Amino acid sequence: MKKIYLAGSGGMLGEAFYKQFGGDYNLKCTDKDVNAEWLSFCDFRDYDHYKEDVISFRPDYLFHLGAHTDLEYCEMNVDDTYLTNTTSVENAVYIANELNIPLLYISTAGIFDGKKEEYDDWDVPNPLCHYARSKYAGELFVQNNVRKHLVCRAGWMMGGGPQKDKKFVQKIIKQIEQGKRELFVVNDKMGTPTYTHDFARNVRLLVEKEYWGLYNMVCGGLTSRLEVATEIVSLLGLTDDVKITEVQSDFFKADYFAPRPPSERLINKKLDLRGSNVMRHWQPALAEYLHDYYGHLRK
Repeated sequence: MKKIYLAGSGGMLGEAFYKQFGGDYNLKCTDKDVNAEWLSFCDFRDYDHYKEDVISFRPDYLFHLGAHTDLEYCEMNVDDTYLTNTTSVENAVYIANELNIPLLYISTAGIFDGKKEEYDDWDVPNPLCHYARSKYAGELFVQNNVRKHLVCRAGWMMGGGPQKDKKFVQKIIKQIEQGKRELFVVNDKMGTPTYTHDFARNVRLLVEKEYWGLYNMVCGGLTSRLEVATEIVSLLGLTDDVKITEVQSDFFKADYFAPRPPSERLINKKLDLRGSNVMRHWQPALAEYLHDYYGHLRK
């Protein structure tokens, strides 16, 4: 049984990797926030501790999953952002190279500036904020320094349920749970959702085929925040009870002040060319997510 060390796996993505890989691989899952029984402590920002913990496990692969993903936090805490999102990735590179094992790094659709409507794997990023810049720096370091690497770019992440999901789907559902019957949703942000379980399955396919390199990895279907929110309300059977009011991003500028691209739409061109795209369309993926984690809310 091959061994995988999963660093920063206490969040929504780590939960999916634990479930998708756990049956057939020997996993060591770590995070600085030990919030599940299958996690142990490691702060990957501490190079010496990170290195000692990985080397003692002697894995066949190193998956570096964790990052600060709150854009406003990153704008206000710049040093911690680069320590967590960039130099920790350099730590992972050093460790993977010492052990001569493949490294997985998770990047983001947010590294583009949104001037194009959609982006394939070979479009050149132009990050607009510190979060995006820190992630792109990590992406470049991995690509330039690890021979066997996977850099997988996710879109609007969804998964993990109420305990781990801190993203858009959970924010919409939280408002519904609080009894709000009017939701204000932006109509000027375009993107592609990424269901964590589909993402983990697709990573596994690439690892097992040894298709190393850079990949866009998002659900199918180019969509918008407004369409996703509308679909959530519909899937929960609340179309007649919850009103969605369209607003522009300026409506939330006090809370969401970090620069965001108008379009973060990715196309899985390289996965398609390799015949290795198992990412579903975002609508059935969202339906499965809501059924598995939020079924109690359906009217």
